[in-house]
Amino acid sequence: MGVSKVFLGLGAAAALVLSGCAADPELEALGAGEPLIDGCAPSGQAVENIVVSNDTSEAPDVEYQAPLSVATTERLVVVEGDGEIVQDLDQVLISYALYNGGSGDMLGYIGYEGQDPVPFPVDISSPMLGGVSYTLLCSTVGSRVVGVIPAHQAYGPEGAPQFGLEPGAPVIFVADVQAIQPPPDPPLARLTGALKDAPEDYPEVTYDMSGKPTVTVDTDEVPRDFQMFRVIDGSGQEVYPGATVIVHYHGVNLNTGEVFDSSWDRGEPATFPTSGVIPGFRDGLVGQNVGSRVLIIIPPALGYGPSGGTGDGRIGPDDSIFFVVDILGVL
Repeated sequence: MGVSKVFLGLGAAAALVLSGCAADPELEALGAGEPLIDGCAPSGQAVENIVVSNDTSEAPDVEYQAPLSVATTERLVVVEGDGEIVQDLDQVLISYALYNGGSGDMLGYIGYEGQDPVPFPVDISSPMLGGVSYTLLCSTVGSRVVGVIPAHQAYGPEGAPQFGLEPGAPVIFVADVQAIQPPPDPPLARLTGALKDAPEDYPEVTYDMSGKPTVTVDTDEVPRDFQMFRVIDGSGQEVYPGATVIVHYHGVNLNTGEVFDSSWDRGEPATFPTSGVIPGFRDGLVGQNVGSRVLIIIPPALGYGPSGGTGDGRIGPDDSIFFVVDILGVL
């Protein structure tokens, strides 16, 4: 099953929406301005003939008779949540599954079985994945909703063959709405909070006037367990699962003392989704607040594992690693 391919498919189109890139004018004309009923996408025969499981803690089981055909997005609420109502231009955090409404094939899912949910920007005027926005609009946090989306409101008339979706095929989109994300605050240029002393079993870290760290390690006493300590307490937005963060970071191999990666050395912060990094790095960031500085000790099992990490031998399969991370922003 193409779980990662589906995530990239939805994520790539969402990124296009966020970045404001131009879309095909013909697709734009087809995607915008569809009728709503009381501000919400209507139900219909196609979506009402789909049977969807109602356990929102698990990936949905979906039964339907393919092929389906719809002229505009049809939406149905499977489980009604009791949280806030999703409105246009909200960014929501969702777990979801996609199906090919033409062939009946499952394309994949994300956000279940230990996977992080992913953010999606709701924008019903968008020509890319407008039907996803139509499906999410009017839903309450905690809901499971299903949409049957025609090709022109999904990936366009050409479909997405790389994801298993042939030209013209409708998409079945099933989403569990986890949260509505607050608008991001402007990222910090640097941290200004009071610095606390780390526990004695952590590497020694000193900082220059810009905040850039220097790490001294004892290679004879290498920790083998995951540890995280916050030396500056931030008070900004919380890093949610799957969030895209802006950080300065400095990585050191605890077995050799060598610096293997550092945004401070490159002179600019890094931006990446927490769903796309090694587990230990993710676990050290999720739940922390913008404005925090965290020290993270990561054993091999939560790091780069048997393959090592940099491709040049600087992190071995049995090496523990250490990060100093300044959390500057959440997107």
